[in-house]
Amino acid sequence: MKKIILSAVVALATLSVSAQKPSPALLNPTNHSLLLIDFEGQMAFATHNIPMDHLRTNVAIISGASKIFKVPTVVTTVAEKSFSGPVFPEVLQFYPDVSTYIDRTTMNTWEDLNAYKAITGKGKKRIVMAGLWTSVCIVGPVLSALSEGYEVYIITDACGDVSEEAHEMAIQRMIQAGARPMTSMQYILELQRDWARQETYKPVNDLMQQYGGSYGIGIQYAREMLKH
Repeated sequence: MKKIILSAVVALATLSVSAQKPSPALLNPTNHSLLLIDFEGQMAFATHNIPMDHLRTNVAIISGASKIFKVPTVVTTVAEKSFSGPVFPEVLQFYPDVSTYIDRTTMNTWEDLNAYKAITGKGKKRIVMAGLWTSVCIVGPVLSALSEGYEVYIITDACGDVSEEAHEMAIQRMIQAGARPMTSMQYILELQRDWARQETYKPVNDLMQQYGGSYGIGIQYAREMLKH
């Protein structure tokens, strides 16, 4: 009987220890790179699956998160000077050096040699992507990266398309191919994950107070009313 009880205690202790290990499928600041694709005026004009103010807010959250957590990030544009125009202010706010942006003629970022070198040169086998339009400029690199053995995550509420159907069909297609969907708020909170991480605690809350909608209002309330 004692042996049975001892075995049960050991099993519970083992379970307790293993339960503290996070899933390897979770993102952290060092296990992925971020690819921001074509967040430009001309691409935004025809985006109708999500209100533009919501899209811009979500783009600010993921751009800011990548800076706070020092995630290796590539910003790429398509025909910036001749057609699509400058990137969103929410990207420029965190990545003001436009000389680092990679401009392309290809709709599929993966087919542009400079972009391909920049992305694969980050040395991360897990890539998180967001951009415009979902069914063209996101599907292309997502399927291409998957075919080369990369793990790919899509921030669905930071992607936009010409219609809700176009966006949803593209998301389904990528999920069927093996991509993993997530949202912008999920992205930043998954990187933080523990509020005891003081180095990023305040920057994350500052960013979310500004761009986190009702969640951000809650942060403002807590700071003022609870002096926290």
